[in-house]
Amino acid sequence: MSTSEPAVFLSIIIPAFNEEARLGETIRTIRAYLDPQPESSEIIVVGDGCTDRTCDIAAEVLANRPGGRILRRAENRGKGYSVREGVLAARGGLILFSDADLSTPIAEFEKLHARILAGDDIVIGSRALPESDIRQRQNRFRELMGKTFNLFVRLFVLRGIRDTQCGFKLFRREAALAIFSRLRIPGFGFDVEALYLARRLGYRIGQVPVVWINSPQSKVRIVRSSANMIADLLKIKRFHRDLKTHEKK
Repeated sequence: MSTSEPAVFLSIIIPAFNEEARLGETIRTIRAYLDPQPESSEIIVVGDGCTDRTCDIAAEVLANRPGGRILRRAENRGKGYSVREGVLAARGGLILFSDADLSTPIAEFEKLHARILAGDDIVIGSRALPESDIRQRQNRFRELMGKTFNLFVRLFVLRGIRDTQCGFKLFRREAALAIFSRLRIPGFGFDVEALYLARRLGYRIGQVPVVWINSPQSKVRIVRSSANMIADLLKIKRFHRDLKTHEKK
């Protein structure tokens, strides 16, 4: 995808695997927020080898909206692979990816956008900052596993970011294309790789507290997914050991 003049103001990427029960409402909520706005936007749903009606439902809800696209893949390749595919297909000057459960409400985009206007290249929603508004928490075991994973992240890969896994991140177009064109992790560990690449490429990362409402229907299988994510951490530096620090500059 070219880095030439963007066709729209904002692209929203939604990776989805068997989300027929909640994706329709998520897209309707996003549309209710976006459609009255004066700026142009697009919604891209990436169907990750779905075996249910996820893509059909998305197509129905987006049927009469310019800038609504469904990317269907026959094979399940993982969340990171799906976000990468959506980002590289996006036409927006700003690119936001959001989880299909919309645990972070779409209106929180305004907080992230304010930091972009202030000079950040990437802004991530965080559940770990003191001002974050956690309205429904994960169970204690999931919270403990998440905190343990992020401790490993800070110790071995990426210092200074307390919540890498919140599924609500906004990128300037240039940064998004530079990062996601290099992405190698196809699964849930992709967030860490993306932020690691951002640091290595010299992009400025902002963190903002967000509203967050836990979805009990999470697709993350906590033990298996956590093990896979720890394994991914061990690969990230090896994958990008030849990348020059601050290459962007």
